[in-house]
Amino acid sequence: MTRLPRRAGTRPPGIAPTRLHARDLLAEALTGLVQRPGRSTLTMLGTVLGVWAFVAVLGLTSTATGQITKSFSMLEETTVTVTDAAPGSARATSFPADTDARLKRLNGVVSGGLWWTVPVHDRIISARPDVTSAAAGAPGSGIGMYAASPGALRAMRPTLSTGTLYGTFHQSRGERVCLLGLSAARLLGISRLDGGPAVFVDGTSYSVVGIVADTERLPQTLLGVVIPTTTALRAYGAPTDSPAQALIRTRPGAAQLVARQAPSALRPDQPDLMKATPPPDPHGLRDQVDTDLSGLFLVLAVICLVVGAFGIANTTLVAVLERRAEIGLRRALGARPRHITAQFLTESTALGTLGGLLGTCLGVGTVLGTALARDWTAVLQPAAVLPAPLVGTVTGLLAGLYPALRAARTEPLTALRR
Repeated sequence: MTRLPRRAGTRPPGIAPTRLHARDLLAEALTGLVQRPGRSTLTMLGTVLGVWAFVAVLGLTSTATGQITKSFSMLEETTVTVTDAAPGSARATSFPADTDARLKRLNGVVSGGLWWTVPVHDRIISARPDVTSAAAGAPGSGIGMYAASPGALRAMRPTLSTGTLYGTFHQSRGERVCLLGLSAARLLGISRLDGGPAVFVDGTSYSVVGIVADTERLPQTLLGVVIPTTTALRAYGAPTDSPAQALIRTRPGAAQLVARQAPSALRPDQPDLMKATPPPDPHGLRDQVDTDLSGLFLVLAVICLVVGAFGIANTTLVAVLERRAEIGLRRALGARPRHITAQFLTESTALGTLGGLLGTCLGVGTVLGTALARDWTAVLQPAAVLPAPLVGTVTGLLAGLYPALRAARTEPLTALRR
């Protein structure tokens, strides 16, 4: 009886099939990686960078988002600005004379009032009445002049270095009094009030009642002279450089409501003359930054992972070509194609897993280092960090699939002949 020739890789009758235990598989894969440490390290680099970028972008995005929410302070959340949308005549504004009282009656308003920049372009501001040239405090010195009602002063939350704020008495009578910002006071050489100092604007005196060391709102007034709005209207007319504005300080959560009600409260006859600007929504700002950062850096992470996958695939394929003799010998000794496939898949998967672990550590370290350097609170989502090594594992597994299948198709006789 004629016997047909056996196909390569088939098992002769009566011989038990070979087995490859998991422990032996891991030992063989690790041996293959350790034999070429330099190549293995360079192969992992792409995966390390990809997973590092993946973890770092998610961590930094969460951290920056939390910082933006934190930095969006109570100051900005409780500030509403109402602008004169249609400035009035040269001697008045569209705001009513009792702006402070009308704003105070709104539910949720802590304080509020009117302010603007006084047009004093060619006027000499000095601490002496006899200054006639651009000396200290003259137009070239940069000192500005502002008009503010008592309600606006309270909304600014100023911190006084000395003296006091002017009040409704000075406002109602149009008194020539002023507050000095600390920087303006230094330029004018005024540091104490016990001598009754005054500021002269083209020879017109304004008694200094207080020096403001700091302010939460309208910080530009620190380099300026602040006078009552009634005094400013009578002496210099309505604002021309920029429209008058109402500064409103609200209770937390009331800013949006106050912004909707303020125009009607100030000008019920023509609310369209008032343009209210509420603070921006912190959630919308946070979501926008989150989307922008995530979209940008996740693309970078994907690119790094793709580069890493090609690196692992290329290196594994080169290893298959270099180890043909070894593969042929294993096949001749009884190794099945699936054993060869499993060995090379395990090597590439191990490379991806190690790269994923190293990339995760580097990503976490980057987030923590950035947070410490900037005095932020680091935010790391477990859902983003814990699966990160798995991303490297999947990358290595997919990258090694084709080289492993090619190694499994190697014919023992052909490989040994080479």
